[in-house]
Amino acid sequence: MALAAVLLLIPIVVLLWVPHYAKVEPVVLGFPFFFWYQFLWVFICSALTWTAYKLTLSARGKTTHKVGEDR
Repeated sequence: MALAAVLLLIPIVVLLWVPHYAKVEPVVLGFPFFFWYQFLWVFICSALTWTAYKLTLSARGKTTHKVGEDR
C-alpha cells in the first residue's frame, strides 16, 4: 500500500515543481518543452495510477463476492 501511495505522489510532486519544466527548449514538433512535457505526464500519470490500482487490489486480496452483495 505504501508503494501505491508513492506512485500516486510522484506526478503530484513533479508537476508542482514548475521551475523544473518552465522552459521553451527543446521544441518537439513545434511545441515548447513546457507543453509537451505536461502532455507526456498525462500518459505517465495514467500508467502510475493503473499500477497503484493493481498493487492495491493485490494487497487487499481478490474478492469473490458480487456487486451489491454483503461479505
